[in-house]
Amino acid sequence: MIYFLEDDDSIRKLVIYGLESQGFEAEGFSLPSKFWRAMEQHPAELVLLDIMLPEEDGLQILKKLRAAPETRRLPVILLTAKNSEFDRVIGLDNGADDFISKPFSMLELIARIRAVLRRSQPAQSVHEYRLGPLYVSPEQHIVRVDSQDVTLTNKEFELLCLLLDNQGLVLTRQVLMDRVWGFEAERENRTLDVHIRTLRVKLGAAGSLIETIRGVGYKLGSGI
Repeated sequence: MIYFLEDDDSIRKLVIYGLESQGFEAEGFSLPSKFWRAMEQHPAELVLLDIMLPEEDGLQILKKLRAAPETRRLPVILLTAKNSEFDRVIGLDNGADDFISKPFSMLELIARIRAVLRRSQPAQSVHEYRLGPLYVSPEQHIVRVDSQDVTLTNKEFELLCLLLDNQGLVLTRQVLMDRVWGFEAERENRTLDVHIRTLRVKLGAAGSLIETIRGVGYKLGSGI
């Protein structure tokens, strides 16, 4: 089930119709309060979320979804009239899986939804990582540096795990963007740099493990 939270009736009805015509189960909501009641009764498999809403804005809703254990990994796509790189980075940094600006075509929206759903499928991963002062448990979503808990956004966590999965290998910027943010993410040419920078800061003593390969991308070193 896909939930679409949008206060513009014409957009909401058009998108719901388009989703249902492609075989998706979908339901629209004009108010966050109605959305939250529906989530309590029948949790969604993916949420389309407008940013400018009555009662509370989309970023507040996104933060609440990411803070709750049961919806921490729920796929969320932000839809908004805002088109600046700053707004996109803020949305992605708060845990959005994708970001699409209005106006958009239904074909593009459907493609984005399918891409996000594919990426959200559980993948086989190692039980835990230990590298110098860094400890990461993908299953429990735990990150520690020198035994101190570190809080990461979903995208920061995905980025770190991808680097850990490929320790010692250089991952190009395009590979990192495709794997963490999906197709067309190359448009946001500063998104990766912002996330790498904040990830290094949050990891403190372990931040230096992330090495910049100038003109190519990044890799996770051994710290030796």
